[in-house]
Amino acid sequence: MARFEGVYVALVTPFTETYEVDYKRLHELCNWLVENGVHGLVPSGSLGEYATFTREERAKIIDTVVEAAAGRVPVMVGTAAPSTKQAVEWVEYSKDAGAEGVMALPPINYNPLENEVIAHYEALNRVGLPIIAYNNPRDYPTDLTPDLLSKLSKFKNIVGVKEFTGDIRRVHDILDQTNLEVMIGVDDLALEGPLMGATGWISGVPNALPKEGVELFNLGREGKVKEAMEMYRNLLPLMHYDANPQLVQSIKYMMELAGQPAGPTRPPRLPLSDNYYAKIKKDYERAVGANS
Repeated sequence: MARFEGVYVALVTPFTETYEVDYKRLHELCNWLVENGVHGLVPSGSLGEYATFTREERAKIIDTVVEAAAGRVPVMVGTAAPSTKQAVEWVEYSKDAGAEGVMALPPINYNPLENEVIAHYEALNRVGLPIIAYNNPRDYPTDLTPDLLSKLSKFKNIVGVKEFTGDIRRVHDILDQTNLEVMIGVDDLALEGPLMGATGWISGVPNALPKEGVELFNLGREGKVKEAMEMYRNLLPLMHYDANPQLVQSIKYMMELAGQPAGPTRPPRLPLSDNYYAKIKKDYERAVGANS
């Protein structure tokens, strides 16, 4: 049985119009997502704009999400940082705060050697909190291949991988070559992933459409392709934005359309063009209209 099953939302971070973290809104958003059936919450990740946080902000965001979850669903904290020491400190902080696990990238600042990747995860492993390794070679220099993951899986606390390559064949290879659970990391494999054996989905668009995300993933896990297909095809244009560099602005706009505003993005992320937002709105209306 997988430790982190179901739909985990990679949380956006609500900001005020002056770019301050809106902790009250974050608490409300977490509560709304839990009430709408999501299985877990993931603060302090790329979609959450973690790289723009001060240390104090990041700590308070983690505390706020754990408090809002209130034991109803697990919290898995994103722990990416420029150095192994800093990443270890965030794993330690998350453990002390009451998180059930962490999502951990390999070294992010340069293209590390394999032994450096292994040493990085070994240090994180020693903290004693379950780890989902985050494989995102689209945006970071390291590809956690199935062969490398098989080596990392020897560490007791590395229990799974967030798989973000966008290649569904990776799910098969990881399950074949390792004992890790697989959590799909790109929204536009939200149906294919569970059909091929992924037990979790660390998701973006369900920030705005949690019920739809949970229903779709559950249909995939149950192998109900016919029931899922029309829903998935109507959601898919919206899901594609999650694998796009402008994912944060896009998903925050979807949330505005869903009546769950989360404020602006922090620079260097700036507002998108009117035409871009118009396309998102069209895709959102298709998804919501088809599934209402």
